[in-house]
Amino acid sequence: MKIEQGMAAVVTGAASGLGRATAYALAAAGAKVAIFDVNAEAGEEVAKAIGGLFCHVDITSEESVVEGFAKARAAHGQERITVHCAVVHRKGKTVGRNKETGEFTRLSTEDYAFAANGVLIASYRVASLSALGMAHAEPLEGDGTTHGERGTIILTGSVAAQDAQIGQVAYGSLKAGVVGLVLPMARDLMDLGIRVNAILPGIFDTPLLARVPEKVRAGLNASVPFPRRLGLPEEFASLAMELVRNSYFNAQAIRLDGGIRMAPR
Repeated sequence: MKIEQGMAAVVTGAASGLGRATAYALAAAGAKVAIFDVNAEAGEEVAKAIGGLFCHVDITSEESVVEGFAKARAAHGQERITVHCAVVHRKGKTVGRNKETGEFTRLSTEDYAFAANGVLIASYRVASLSALGMAHAEPLEGDGTTHGERGTIILTGSVAAQDAQIGQVAYGSLKAGVVGLVLPMARDLMDLGIRVNAILPGIFDTPLLARVPEKVRAGLNASVPFPRRLGLPEEFASLAMELVRNSYFNAQAIRLDGGIRMAPR
């Protein structure tokens, strides 16, 4: 897909981390970017910096996401690019032991369901609502390689989808579900000219990891085969841009991880 000047794009979780870097990359290529996030202060800051639009969106709420797309489309037109980076989840072992009481505990069904809504259901929610809008748009003229393409959707999985660690039963299994969405969704949308792919990032230098002690960061760096460092959000954005531009990428789930394979803990 050729990114035309002013082409509309939506990036969830774009107030920080992977989403922020992707929003900047899309804007630099000429896209008008709508930032979907719950962090209004940071989201507005990003929107101002890239000439985009901030939409206060809670990905766990159907109404909020629908309203976000409506606001974005009213301002920029129908999005042709959607990159879903936002995530909400809870962690815990299937069965663990309370360190204070010594009693066995279980990750509650309610906590698992909460994570399911913020990881897997949210991914389907954002992707399917975007696809519905794209379906009503005219095919892009592009550069002669798109063959009737109407849009592209990129989901964010995780290496945890394939080698989740202890305490990641919810996150790992639900990210595996996100990966499982890609092929059937791409097939559902193939006659509409809408592509679906996913990126499975490894350990990336996001604001969450910026708070960990330096000794822990050094251990994380050393755990990556090569290069021995955390991934950069700009590297995630670079792959997202290639998935947008290269129309022959479809129904793919691509690890971006420096060759890491996560140990049990």
